[in-house]
Amino acid sequence: MLLLRSFWREPAPEPPPGRRVRDLALAGVLLALIALEAWLRTDLAHRAVSVVVTAGLVPTLLWRRSRPALTVAAAFSISALVPLLIDGGKAEMYATAYLLLLPFSLYRWGSGRAMVIGSGLLLASLGFSLGTGHVSLGDSIGGAAVLTAVCALGAALRYRGRARQRELDRMKLLERENLARDLHDTVAHHVSAMAIRAQAGQAVAATRPEAAVEALRLIEAEATRALAELRSMVRVLRRDEPADLSPQPRIRDLERLAGRFGSGPEVRVRLDGDLADLPSAVDTAVYRLVQESLTNARRHARHATRVTVSVTAAEDEVRLRVSDDGEIVPGRRAEPGYGLVGMHERANLLGGVCTAGPGPERGWLVTAALPRKAPAA
Repeated sequence: MLLLRSFWREPAPEPPPGRRVRDLALAGVLLALIALEAWLRTDLAHRAVSVVVTAGLVPTLLWRRSRPALTVAAAFSISALVPLLIDGGKAEMYATAYLLLLPFSLYRWGSGRAMVIGSGLLLASLGFSLGTGHVSLGDSIGGAAVLTAVCALGAALRYRGRARQRELDRMKLLERENLARDLHDTVAHHVSAMAIRAQAGQAVAATRPEAAVEALRLIEAEATRALAELRSMVRVLRRDEPADLSPQPRIRDLERLAGRFGSGPEVRVRLDGDLADLPSAVDTAVYRLVQESLTNARRHARHATRVTVSVTAAEDEVRLRVSDDGEIVPGRRAEPGYGLVGMHERANLLGGVCTAGPGPERGWLVTAALPRKAPAA
C-alpha cells in the first residue's frame, strides 16, 4: 500500500519539454502517410471513417508531453468507440501505430496520478474491445504486451533522465561548495591583513600619527575587498561545512603546469595583459578551468602532442583559451561530462561564460570569459 501511495504521489519530471518544431514536422509526415495509405490500400474498409479518425487523432501528439493522461484518454477512448459507430466493422490503418507514442509519453513525462489513470484507461479500452468482440483474445494479449513494452521503455528513460539530472545537480552543488571554500580562504586572508594593519596602527599611533592614518587607509581597502568576496561567497554557499584553509592556486601558478609530464602531451602556457589585482575568485577560477581542461585533454585527447593554454587580461574581463592538437573522431558526438558541467557552473556563478567543443581544425577547444569585477550579490 505504501508503494502504491508513493507511486500515486510521484511528481511529473520538471519541466516537461514544450512543443517543438519537430513535433509539427512529425504531424505533417503522419498526415502524408495516412493519405498515402488510404490511396494505396484496396482492402481498407470504411475508408472515409478510417482516414478521418486516424488523421483526427494526430494533433494529440502535440500535447503528449504536457497533457499525457488527457491525450491517452482521448485517443484510446475514440479508438475503442469507433467500431460501435460503424456497426461492428473495423476502421484500422497501419498508420495508427503512432498512437503508441502516447502511452510512451505518459510514462516518460506524466505524474504518478496521470500514469495510474492513463494505465486504467488503456486496460479499460482493451477490455472494452475484447468484451464487444471487436478484437480477439490473441490480439488483446498481443496489444497488452506491446503497450507494456512501450510503457516500460518510457519509464526506463524517465528514471535514467532523473538519475542523470541528480548527478548533474550534485556536480553543480559540489562546484558551488568548492568555489565557496576558495572564497572563504580569500576572505580569511583579507581579515588577517586588516588585523595586522590595525595592530601596527595602534603600535605607532602615539609616535607616528601619519602611519596610523596610512594603516586605516589600507584597512579600508582590505575591508572593501573582503566585502566583495563575501557577497560572492553568499551567492554560492549552500552547505555549512568546514572550509579548506589551504592556499588556493592562482593564475601565476599556471606556469607550473607547463612542460611534459610522462607520456602526455606537452603543455604550453602564455599569459598576456595585466593579471594583477584580480578578484581572488576569478584568479582561482581561471586556474581551476585550466586544470580541468588539461585533465580532460590528457585523458581523452586522441594522439595529442601539444596543449596550448592562453590567458589574456583585458580591461573588463579575463579571457581563457585551451586547445590541443588531437584528432577528432568522425561521426563521434561528444556528450558533456560532469567535469564540463562543473566548469560551466563555476564560470556562470562568477558572471562569466565557458564553452567547450571540437576545435575549428583539430582537437578540443575550451574558451572562457570572466569579468574582472565580481557580480553583484
